[in-house]
Parts: sequence; structure tokens; C-alpha cells
Amino acid sequence: MEQRKKKRFNASYIASTISISFVLFLFGAMVFLILNAREISRYVSENIGFSIVIKDNVKPVDVKYFQKTLKTKKYVKESKYINKKEAAQDFRKEVGVDFVEFLGYNPLLPSIDLKIDSKFIDIKSLKKIEKEIRKSSIVHDVYYQKSLVSTVNRNVKKISFILIGIGFLMLLISFTLIRNTLHLVIYSKRFIINTMQLVGAKNSFIRLPFLVNSIWQGIISALFAIIILIICIYFTYEQFSVIKSLLNIDILAIMSVSILVMGIILSYISTLLSVNKFLNKDINELYS
Repeated sequence: MEQRKKKRFNASYIASTISISFVLFLFGAMVFLILNAREISRYVSENIGFSIVIKDNVKPVDVKYFQKTLKTKKYVKESKYINKKEAAQDFRKEVGVDFVEFLGYNPLLPSIDLKIDSKFIDIKSLKKIEKEIRKSSIVHDVYYQKSLVSTVNRNVKKISFILIGIGFLMLLISFTLIRNTLHLVIYSKRFIINTMQLVGAKNSFIRLPFLVNSIWQGIISALFAIIILIICIYFTYEQFSVIKSLLNIDILAIMSVSILVMGIILSYISTLLSVNKFLNKDINELYS
């Protein structure tokens, strides 16, 4: 009889651990999406750069000095100088026509391609940067995709609000599911709780083993969820080599810590509420 009860308890413990792991897996996936949305936004934003067209016949030493000056600016992430010959080669690759041979000369001007730090990717900041760059006497013109910047910023805000809303909803669902799961486990021990009360055990003494067990269960469930989620992420990124470079160790670390902390907190609170519920019931209510 005792062995049967032990087997039943073990089966119930394993089932509840798996259930909690699944809920934490979904929660972790949502955290990963929210964090990765920010990373993708940063990646897209930093690839919206400036093309600074240099005036013709400017000395290379003056261009190099100007480029070095730009590199000292906080808003510059990366810069690349493209001379007239390189500009013609790039144009020929894109169009497929050697216009230099056709015209007899190269009409293109040298330029500097700038990648701007994502912190400065907004219309107001970009206008200030453009105004500052145009002050240089060697600059012929400045180009950047203004409409694309507005579109990216607008869509990032929308996506962020949607993901945060889904995240809060996911958190509520996670708490409800974990609480129901642990409530069923504690329900099977309601008579043990009542017996301990009858022999004079204090409520804090009765709660302690349940709460300690809930912490360990939260940790074990979280570790299972983290392992499965990392495996899924790895295989997903292996299939999409284009976005593979976006895989960030910091994001994985934040996601893993979030799952672990959430597993412990939700398991602890759910167990505490369920145990308190049975501590406040009389013997007749335990049969209902």
C-alpha cells in the first residue's frame, strides 16, 4: 500500500514537473521573441546608413582626415571610404553595364558610407547628424532613407507593444496553469496537512517542506525548459543562416535567467496559496 502511494506520488510529481516545464518553455519563447525583436530592430536600424558624397578633386589626405573625425563621433558605428573607381565597379555590378567605357569618363564621385549607432536612429537625431556633416567644405551631398527610418521606428514601436502585451498575458496564463497543476498535487496531500494540524504542528512548519519542494521543482522544471528551448533555437538558427549572426549569448543568458527566476517564483507562490487554502479548511470540507 505504501509503495503504491509512493509510486502515485512520483508519477504525480513527474507529471506536474513536465507541465510546469512546458509552461516555462512557452514563457521563455516569448521572452526570447521580445529580446530578439529588439536585436533585429537594432540590426535593421544600424544598416540604415548615410552616404556622404565627397566633392570631386578633393585631396585623399583631406578625405582621410574627415573620415577620422567622423569616427570620433558617438553616433558613428562604422565608416567606409569608397573612391571613384570602387563606386564605378559597384555600379557596374548592380546595373550590369560598363558606363565608364560608354561615356569615356567616370562621372561618379567618391563617398563615405556611414553606419549609425541604433541609439541615434530617429528622424530628429538623423537631421542633426545630417546638418553637422553638411557643414564640412568637402561634402557635396548627404543621402539616407528617411522614409525607411520612419517606417522602421513606427513598426518597432507597434511590435514592441504587441509583444509586451502578449508577454503579460503569457505571464498570467503561466501563473494560472502552474497554480492549477500544483494545486492538484497538494490536493492529494490534504489529509496529511489536516493530520499535522491535529497533532499541533504550526502552519509555518507544515508549509516549509511544501515550499522547499516547490523551489526545487521550479528549478528542475526551468532547467528542462531552458535545455529544450536552447535546442529548438539552435536548430531553428541552423536552418536560417541569414539571421544566424543575430544569435546573441546575452539574449540566451537573460532568457535562461528569466525562466529560472519565473519557475521558482511561480512555483513558490502557487504552492503557498494552495497550502494556505487547505490549512484554512475544516475536516468536512476536505472530502468535497
